[in-house]
Amino acid sequence: MKIGKHITIAIILSIAIIIAGAYYYANMSINPKSTPTIPGAITTATTGLSGSLTVAGSTTVLPLNQEWARLMMEANPDLRISVSGGGSGHGVKSVGAGEVDIGASSRDVKSSEMESYPDIEPVAIAMDSIALVVHPSNPITDMSTEDIAKIYAGEITNFKEVGGPDMKIDVYTREEGSGTRSSFEEQVLEKAEITIFGGALVKPSNGEMRAAVAGNDRGFAYLSLGYLDGAIKPLTVDGVEPSIDNVKSGSYSISRKLYLITKGAPSDLEQAFIDFALSNDGQAVVTDGGFISVK
Repeated sequence: MKIGKHITIAIILSIAIIIAGAYYYANMSINPKSTPTIPGAITTATTGLSGSLTVAGSTTVLPLNQEWARLMMEANPDLRISVSGGGSGHGVKSVGAGEVDIGASSRDVKSSEMESYPDIEPVAIAMDSIALVVHPSNPITDMSTEDIAKIYAGEITNFKEVGGPDMKIDVYTREEGSGTRSSFEEQVLEKAEITIFGGALVKPSNGEMRAAVAGNDRGFAYLSLGYLDGAIKPLTVDGVEPSIDNVKSGSYSISRKLYLITKGAPSDLEQAFIDFALSNDGQAVVTDGGFISVK
């Protein structure tokens, strides 16, 4: 009788262990944070996600966010990610105010923004440089940092003053709140304000800046490295090409980090999006887009 009782207890314990194990592994499959990961080492294998995310901000980071969102939703049919632009200032303000889940910025968060939203947490997910561009027909190939600043200050108005053809310069700049503009002002204009009413034309995105110069042989603008194509011609600055290798080495100094920002510690879904951006597959999107991996 004692042997039979022991066998019965053993059977009950075995069944309990099987049920507990099944419950554990089932929960691992639906909760990506239950499986330890090494930052930057996960891939699109992260599945079982559901719910919704809103991401907004920098137009520089916009194409990266759109592609990351597409790939994540493709791997997770029950996941919905809404992505929009609006500029870096909008991204910081929106996430700080709790209007979106993740903000995107193509510049460092300002101290004044940290004072307004002390709980925001930026994470660098890529690097970028800012290139100065002209129309492909323009024979100019190089320009000094000093001359670039003088053009945006309205002191130089003709390409002949910088070794080019006798042709008026049509200057383009970004809107207030743009991370690209903020980084350009800090690194090239030494925080001097662009003379908007002195002739510079405002464009709302990197794409609009590129299109403006591509359609105007007198155009002159700055834009993200990831937006360069054959429709415009990038200039060397102080003799240095705005290439990925030169940014990595530090020889091309007009560079910046790109960020994703959460309000406080990220939720599971927010963390999953950031993890994917930093994964091997996510960083492949970065390099394929013409930007620079943070790895």
